[in-house]
Amino acid sequence: WAMYLERRNLILQFLQSDLSLHLLEQYQKRVELLSKCYYYIEVLPTYMILRDENLLVIPTSIFQVIDPWRFQRAKNLGRTQTELQLQLLTELLEQLQGGRGELVGYVEACDMVTFLSKWDTITQRVTDLSKMMNDFLSLQVPRRLYTKHRLVSCADVRSNKIPDIQLFLSTKMPVMFDRKESVAHKNWAYLKWFTENQESPLEQYELHFQLLRHGTQTELGHRGLVAGVSNTCVVQGLLPGQLYKFTIRRAETYTLVYEPWHDSITLKTKAE
Repeated sequence: WAMYLERRNLILQFLQSDLSLHLLEQYQKRVELLSKCYYYIEVLPTYMILRDENLLVIPTSIFQVIDPWRFQRAKNLGRTQTELQLQLLTELLEQLQGGRGELVGYVEACDMVTFLSKWDTITQRVTDLSKMMNDFLSLQVPRRLYTKHRLVSCADVRSNKIPDIQLFLSTKMPVMFDRKESVAHKNWAYLKWFTENQESPLEQYELHFQLLRHGTQTELGHRGLVAGVSNTCVVQGLLPGQLYKFTIRRAETYTLVYEPWHDSITLKTKAE
């Protein structure tokens, strides 16, 4: 009986700390957030140092010496790696949730004799879940992207240009509408959006809008795009008494790899 209580308490402690419901809820929110983020290739170092025959040091944009076709291939690789990483995170979280339910079943449903007879199975399950937890946490860390081919041409490699280029995957938080501040009036709408962290003041955004209600040819083609660096926008020239769908996204950049999600909001303009 003493052995049963001691071993049962060990499992309960694991369930209440390493695999608590609160922790799994946090992991669930983290996976949902990552599935909405923007993913980019980060090139390090940002600038390369060029030395000519006179040993003059000249900084230049790293993209001037990167082969565009090879970089596009690296971006495709980054997209695939990101998709696999998100899929693995989802699967690991499901296994952690299922494993917790399995251990709870052993603790709550098994009598003393059954629990002790299954102890080897239970401890093996705890070991497996601990490894899954470590894998889950490591997958959330930005990873280096390895390519089989150089991004710099052979001619540049043989020259005095330093070909020390490393690629990493980086993330930016999703852009979401402020649903309290975003409102529609008779023939215009005010939209506001935000991200969880402070963005660069030069961050470029694109606001797309389109009429949802089918009607005349003019209404069917009533859509548009507004671009800018502000986190607010006024859209003019809307039709009264109509439903409009607004979608916000970051403007596409040369290093963008993957954007699986865009926030949308539907507003109805006031009737005349």
